Amino acid sequence: MIKGVSVTGTGFVGLVSAVCFAERGFKAYAVTHDEDKAKTINQGEPPFYEPKLKRLLRSSLKSKLFRCTTDLKEAASNSEITFIAVGTPSRPDGDIDLSIIKRSSEEIGEAIAEKRGYHLVVVKSTVVPGTTGGLVKDSVEKHSGKKAGDGFGLCMSPEFLREGKAVYDTFHTDRVVIGEYDRKSGDILHKFYRRFYGKKTPPILRMSLASAEMVKYASNAFLAAKISFINEIARICEATAGVDVAEVAKGMGYDKRIGHLFLEAGLGFGGSCFPKDVRALIAYAQRKRYPPLLLRSILDVNERQAFHGVELAEQLVGSLKGKRVALLGLAFKPETSDIREAASLKIIDRLLGLGAEVAVYDPVAMPEVEKLYGKKIMYAGSPRDCLKKADCCILVTEWSEFKKLKPGDFTKVMRNPAVVDGRKVFNPNVFSKKLRFAAVGWGHQPS
Repeated sequence: MIKGVSVTGTGFVGLVSAVCFAERGFKAYAVTHDEDKAKTINQGEPPFYEPKLKRLLRSSLKSKLFRCTTDLKEAASNSEITFIAVGTPSRPDGDIDLSIIKRSSEEIGEAIAEKRGYHLVVVKSTVVPGTTGGLVKDSVEKHSGKKAGDGFGLCMSPEFLREGKAVYDTFHTDRVVIGEYDRKSGDILHKFYRRFYGKKTPPILRMSLASAEMVKYASNAFLAAKISFINEIARICEATAGVDVAEVAKGMGYDKRIGHLFLEAGLGFGGSCFPKDVRALIAYAQRKRYPPLLLRSILDVNERQAFHGVELAEQLVGSLKGKRVALLGLAFKPETSDIREAASLKIIDRLLGLGAEVAVYDPVAMPEVEKLYGKKIMYAGSPRDCLKKADCCILVTEWSEFKKLKPGDFTKVMRNPAVVDGRKVFNPNVFSKKLRFAAVGWGHQPS
């Protein structure tokens, strides 16, 4: 019977997973090296914004089923499973940086060295094929003095969480993937998941460690490909009178072979997963001497798409030098404060390079942007304040509060009302009659 679980890493995946484990009745430990971070988490304050996370964190702290600690040995000794959920950032060449994985594996080995009984180590971090059965296994064995399959078990179980929906996705995943070193390891993790999900247990797929590692990369690369595909179609739609990419995507999505999800045209994808994982898969393929032509194209299309928002602004108002441009939305997607690889950052850099004044507003991500730009740009307290005296507005992130804006919200406060809808949230037929308007994938522009 699994009573306790520990998770190394208190980032997006690690903290959400640990808190959700506690919510389902397991004694859960989240492990970090940062004492201040641990203290803040134990006071009920998550270090990042994620809907419902704060409420669940405080509930699990109150029930005493969750605690954040800097003592991995304590956490491991009071748990039967340790999940590795630390970061795997990109190296300058795009390849995956496994240094944190290595350190975490070594520390787990040290933590279970004197522990009696069997302990299961599960990698949740996104790692290239061969990592769990190689680097992780070797590191744990070396520092524990135990052998995989005997003194400890080993699995790879990738996460499929969407930022902004992470709590929901943890409880309602489409499937569970278990890569197993041996059958005993897989059986233990299988039983854990069946208890966690109860009567609503999703399909559980068991496979090799390397196959499980590849599932994560292949999934993210495919979703990124859908986004870049519809964005390329959007550019063609813009050059074709009478075509709206939203209508095209809707018509495509009813085909069961295609589906509606990830066919929303916009200014490209960002965040901590898609760009990093596609680059890592490219680097991995190159090491295997395969030229990943399609994967490279996914990133090429995505890189150009963010700058397209600035190009549309120039079509509406001409040169942007000395003009004020308002950006609505900074996070790479709604319901998160994450600005990693966000389109907004590329747009801000381009606008500043063109000599424009930049004003920004986002419900939660502005503190993160201010750390990067300081006084180089202006920060507004509301959409209306952001739009004041602006010559152009670019909608970058489709927060729900922006979807409620009407043409009058722009015309009443902007100096020269012009709007670039970078996420297709406004009705172009309504907005184009009231002000200068352009939208990604709308073949009627500029108006």
